[in-house]
Amino acid sequence: MLYEREAEMTRINTALRRAQAGRSSALVLTGPLGIGRSTLLQEAGAQAPDTVRVLRANAAPMEQDFAYGIFHQLLGPALCADPRGQGAGGAAGPCPAGRLPAPGDQDTPASEAVLHDLRSVLAEICADTPVLLLVDDLQWADVPSLRWLAYLVRRPFALRVVLVCTLRDGDPRAQHPLIRDLADAAEVLRPAPFSLDGTRAMIQHQLGEPADDAYALACQETCEGNPLFLEAVLRELALTGHRPTAEHADEVRVQGPAQFRDRLAGCLCTQPGPVRNLAAAIAAFGDHGDTDLFRRHARLDTIGFQQALRTLHHLGLLGPHDTPRFIHPVVRDAVDSSLTVAERERSREAAAELLHQAGRPAEHVADLLMTVTATHHPWAVAVLRAAAQAALRRGAPDTAARYLQRALLGSTGSFERARLLIELAGAERATDPAACERHIGQAVRLLPSATDRAAATLLIPPTFLGEAPASAVDLLRRASEDLDPTAAHRGTAREIALRLEARLWHAGHENPTELTGAVERLRALGTPPPLDTGGDRELAAVLTNAATLSSALSATDVAALAGKILEREPVTAARACIALPLVAVALYAADTVEGLNARLSGEQHADRPDAVVHAENALVQLACGRLTQAREQADLAAGLADADWREPTTAVRAAVAMETGDVQLIEHLLRDAGQRWTGGLALTAMLQLLKASLDARRGRGAHALESLLGCGRQLEAAGWRNSALYPWRPRAIALHHRLGEPRAALALAEEELSWARQWAAPASLGRALRLRALLPGGGGVAALRESADVLRASANTLERARTLLQLGRALESGKESKAVLREAADLATACGAPWLTERAYAALGTTAPSVDASLTHSERKVVSLVGKGLTNQEIADELGVSTRAVEKHLTSCYRKLGVAGRRELPGSRSAGAVFAVG
Repeated sequence: MLYEREAEMTRINTALRRAQAGRSSALVLTGPLGIGRSTLLQEAGAQAPDTVRVLRANAAPMEQDFAYGIFHQLLGPALCADPRGQGAGGAAGPCPAGRLPAPGDQDTPASEAVLHDLRSVLAEICADTPVLLLVDDLQWADVPSLRWLAYLVRRPFALRVVLVCTLRDGDPRAQHPLIRDLADAAEVLRPAPFSLDGTRAMIQHQLGEPADDAYALACQETCEGNPLFLEAVLRELALTGHRPTAEHADEVRVQGPAQFRDRLAGCLCTQPGPVRNLAAAIAAFGDHGDTDLFRRHARLDTIGFQQALRTLHHLGLLGPHDTPRFIHPVVRDAVDSSLTVAERERSREAAAELLHQAGRPAEHVADLLMTVTATHHPWAVAVLRAAAQAALRRGAPDTAARYLQRALLGSTGSFERARLLIELAGAERATDPAACERHIGQAVRLLPSATDRAAATLLIPPTFLGEAPASAVDLLRRASEDLDPTAAHRGTAREIALRLEARLWHAGHENPTELTGAVERLRALGTPPPLDTGGDRELAAVLTNAATLSSALSATDVAALAGKILEREPVTAARACIALPLVAVALYAADTVEGLNARLSGEQHADRPDAVVHAENALVQLACGRLTQAREQADLAAGLADADWREPTTAVRAAVAMETGDVQLIEHLLRDAGQRWTGGLALTAMLQLLKASLDARRGRGAHALESLLGCGRQLEAAGWRNSALYPWRPRAIALHHRLGEPRAALALAEEELSWARQWAAPASLGRALRLRALLPGGGGVAALRESADVLRASANTLERARTLLQLGRALESGKESKAVLREAADLATACGAPWLTERAYAALGTTAPSVDASLTHSERKVVSLVGKGLTNQEIADELGVSTRAVEKHLTSCYRKLGVAGRRELPGSRSAGAVFAVG
């Protein structure tokens, strides 16, 4: 198919009409590689009227020395009366032997007499019918044939001929004097690149359906309207059943079709040395070179460089940039394929050396070093290390790791290799903990001092949830013993020793013996323990976590110690990400999050992963009973978590899911658990709690209870007794009660209350009192009043709302009952617990306010559009506002309607709580 070539076809048809009237014409179709000259030439022959004889010739590089080759391709069929060469006028008669040189005849010069005889032959052929001569790739025609064609063009009288030739821009032979003479005498037509409409037409022809706007634009930008390039890309994509939709647009941009690459490589091979050298230089530098570096690499003077550059532009290989750049990576592939492996290696190594000498950024030099098999430059290792540091600063640890892995190949000496291994482990820490540990293990064998070895082992990322790998614990233990933990270390050695001790205590936090030992170590440190240095605080945080899990200290003592750690930890401490998450968990369990909330509100988080900050914020919101905000923060944390923090943020998200009763989130977490969760106790317990939650909501109470009791047995066996973190007993109490097992419910309730009085956190104690009060003989109204009084000291307004609801119901009627139930309804609404709000209004004998009663007109409009399935951006476009405004409206709607997210907006009263934990 021919697209957007109507103007050129009109000029050719006009020339044919003139030929029929006895006036000859010559046209030259020119342009860069792939612009469609040959296709246009073929179409001109196909569309020629039946009254026109069409004679064709195709020049080739290997036939440039085959004298009169083009002449015989054109006129041979007619001269020999070959029926396939006959046109409307029939054969021209027998071959006039003696007047014509034979094909390949090098002995017959193209003299004036010979050229006149050749012209006479053509005159005989076109005497009765016009002739259309089509010559493809004129730049490769043999010289005698060129002389004859130029002779014809200069003497058009008495001929009824149209000569149409194609001539590639940028080819060195296009500057041959005979070709220039012919082109100067002819009308030059330069087909333009496809417009966007032409690109669309080609897409529909190749892929069989119209293209989306984004897809068509991607094709246009990638191929820059080059028909050959576009056709090659589309044909390659069509083989895979590719469709021209917006989501496939990026696939177009990365295509490098072999067909087009090979055509480019063939074109480059015909170019003179300076052009090939400049193309190789541009390919070697990639995106990092400039004009001067290209010239020096190609070893060209200024004039030679400009000539070669002009040729590459004429060939259509360079884009419209101030600095020479290929139009597409496939051009670089073509240049590389035209070089031998050794030539390519030398070219890229030379480019790297030139960049280094020019003082360019280390990453630019490193990118080139990464493309060669080996380099012997003495500066290469230093450059790769500097590049890795730059990559880490911009948040690209994978790139940094690749640079350092390459640097290891060129390292000499044990100490340098150890240093590179440590830096590599640091780069892998967040993305590949196993590789990090492996490389630390290799490095410590090469380090000379115990302090250096111990410091290196601290790069192994700590396992906050679950058991640390045995190999990592072994490395830490050997480093600690090597450092002699009983010695009176000072300065850096003391810090390293303290941090090693902290890691070892935390590594055993699932072992009840280790857990008890950690609590004893905490008591031995004194009250308060030393908190002056980062190592002191890290050790104290780990030991406090042990006391929290085991409930060996009261919530008051834990909160006091965690608060002191929080106060002493500098806001911008780079090590804060080690201690603070454990402190946050302790404060959450102790129902004392005011200090943590203030810290997070005013903290500069540059040195802490965003996922950790959002996870801690989610714990704060959950501890305060603010479910909507907790869900938002937990989702953000999960989306930002790297390998170090994926499991901790998942645990926080699971806690939010259980509290909100979000079935979709619970199902998602359970599906994810089968693919990515490890076997650590923390996540195993959360998994069992999630399964129980889902089973209870689906009416499988016995299965849910079995999961909860199994969870409890595992936790008790490990010495983890803190029900604030893993509330298996409160949920089991509710299920026992629902299944008609009052004795079992009462036994667990007594156990929970005993623990809660010992732990003494207001939220936990208030909940235990409420659960006990709802059972026969549990204290009734008096116990509920005590629960409400205790919970007024708690930040957890959701637990208070639950107790007030039960108290209001127990009071049955009267002014006090209504006041208590109204307070419960208000608190539940503020917490984002619509199921609790409905229960409170039902107890009042009224219905909850309608979904949009408290919403503004704009908020109601946003909610209605969410119900139609529109995204935030689509809503913003519909209303003519910013996405930020839509987000603010939605946040306000969540708060007013008491829902956990947009998923609940269309039916905001559908959420429910099946676990009747009071």
